Amino acid sequence: MPQKLHIIGGGLAGSEAAWQAAERGIHVILYEMRPQKQTPAHVTGRLAELVCSNSLGSKLPDRPSGLLKQELLRLNSMLMKAAEQAAVPAGGALAVDREAFANYVEDAIMNHPRIQLVREEVTAIPDEPCIIATGPLTSTALAEQIAQLTGEEYLYFYDALTPLIEADSINMDIAFSANRWGRGESEEGDYINCPLNQEEYEAFVDALVNAERIELRDFEREDPKFFEGCLPVEQIAARGKDALAFGPMRPVGLKDPRTGKRPYAVLQLRQDNLAATLYNMVGFQTNLRWPEQKRVFRMIPGLENARFARLGQMHRNTFLNAPVLLRPTMQFHSRDDLFFAGQITGIEGYAGNIASGLVAGINAAMLLQDQPLWVLPNTTMIGALCHYVTHADPKTFQPMKANFDLVPKLDQNIKGRQERRRAYAERALQDLDAFLSTIGQPI
Repeated sequence: MPQKLHIIGGGLAGSEAAWQAAERGIHVILYEMRPQKQTPAHVTGRLAELVCSNSLGSKLPDRPSGLLKQELLRLNSMLMKAAEQAAVPAGGALAVDREAFANYVEDAIMNHPRIQLVREEVTAIPDEPCIIATGPLTSTALAEQIAQLTGEEYLYFYDALTPLIEADSINMDIAFSANRWGRGESEEGDYINCPLNQEEYEAFVDALVNAERIELRDFEREDPKFFEGCLPVEQIAARGKDALAFGPMRPVGLKDPRTGKRPYAVLQLRQDNLAATLYNMVGFQTNLRWPEQKRVFRMIPGLENARFARLGQMHRNTFLNAPVLLRPTMQFHSRDDLFFAGQITGIEGYAGNIASGLVAGINAAMLLQDQPLWVLPNTTMIGALCHYVTHADPKTFQPMKANFDLVPKLDQNIKGRQERRRAYAERALQDLDAFLSTIGQPI
């Protein structure tokens, strides 16, 4: 009799996990509470319903999301095949017809002889082997169970992402490295500071408060602590012209080396990765539309040519402090037969969530069949994402999409951004093929 695996959540990660485990001989019970109990974001009861964009990102092989798709296809991802079947014209991106995509996935799940789909809410974590893939809108009852299991301090219910800036796009003729009052770990300064005089600051604030924002949905406005605990920078600015200068842009303890004086206001940028190639905008949670973020934030001196690796966003979310709680296999740290997958792990993006489901599904099957679990090379994009969410600094952990700053640097110094991207992608696929060959999997 085949081993049994419970999977909670029929989104992208849960559907992929179910397929991967079932294909390896495991009997899967997949639970999806919709349509009996809807979330505020979903429209249908279909499995793998896309609730935001219909784009899975770039399909160019030398882009992070494109590489991720190539890896998923080599690993026989059912959902990536569904996306290709449901693709619509979108230039260099892979976009899908939402209904066709969901129909493909649901048909594959419903017709698999080893998958049983149960349409009901799960309110307790099963004692048997299980994957939790409930996404950012985990039901209240199950979220309470997860909080009890993990410790409430390691479960977050709101997500506020500050923009990430590529370090080499910062104009260091204007910006300068320094810590407030010279305090910090390095003599040259742990922060990059972008100084503003009064005229520059007032022009920036005026543009910020008048910029176009993304409307929050009703369910994202339910808890007022959402805004007070993680207030968007544009809302702070709207409280008064000097609110930012006395808040996240306060200049105290800093001197502009060009003038020898304290600036009127300062934006601080904090290193965001070990390679120091990415810096985040300290205190700049925002709900501006993405084109507006680029326009307004480039008004800050030193950021006039900034390249954004990630733009800010604010929305309700449920995610674990994965570096404390998970292993790269997607296993819970203190229970071998409990796995997590999808956005709840801190992996962002449609393709990334599919990837986490693939890893969790394969490893749950391996565990049940007493086989070695997979840890993909962190030179691959899938391996790098799993490594990031389980090895990042727990104190500053934030969800992350696929990007080349997550993978180890290349051994050789390659000039030219496009050439480096191509080299990263080639190395990833070579290492993935070598990994599959080593474990006896067909390539």
